[in-house]
Amino acid sequence: MIDHAAKPDRGRVDLNSEECKGCGLCVEACPPKVLRLADQLNHYGYHTATCAGPGCTGCGICFYVCPEPGAVTVLRLAA
Repeated sequence: MIDHAAKPDRGRVDLNSEECKGCGLCVEACPPKVLRLADQLNHYGYHTATCAGPGCTGCGICFYVCPEPGAVTVLRLAA
């Protein structure tokens, strides 16, 4: 396993648990593996995506694979 904690975040993922349906596509597609499905359910009964910790590169792949508009927003951080 790669330790991403030593690297500063180059991006930030904002996940909207009200839009996420818990399909897991973003979790599988995330290159640094900073996304996971939450243990708790949202009020619709889905295990939604959540950020598991530091290491986001801001690549935006999670945004592009997500089928739900408004569930994922990716922001690149200034260097």
